Amino acid sequence: MKRYCLALDLKDDADLIKEYEAYHRNIWSDIERSIKDAGIEQMEIYRVSNRLFMIIEANDTFSFERKAEMDRTNSQVQAWETLMWKYQQALPGAKPGEKWVLMKKIFALQ
Repeated sequence: MKRYCLALDLKDDADLIKEYEAYHRNIWSDIERSIKDAGIEQMEIYRVSNRLFMIIEANDTFSFERKAEMDRTNSQVQAWETLMWKYQQALPGAKPGEKWVLMKKIFALQ
């Protein structure tokens, strides 16, 4: 099992953040299925202010490249991602069009 941690910012607007959280309390079934089909077995998102932190635990079949390819051909995922851009904004230093940015692990308690 591999673990990945990613970050993203939301637009700093209380009403938009409330809407974003409401969507994530009841994600579309096609979105949940696409996540699982990609090899992601566990996913959690945390928020502080307008900063999001995602933890992914995935099996050995998972890769970001494979997930991106699967998403490109899934109309429901594309619709979800377009909708989510209403609430999201890129992190400072993110590449053009990049949403979630992979974080670098800098410490682990042994």
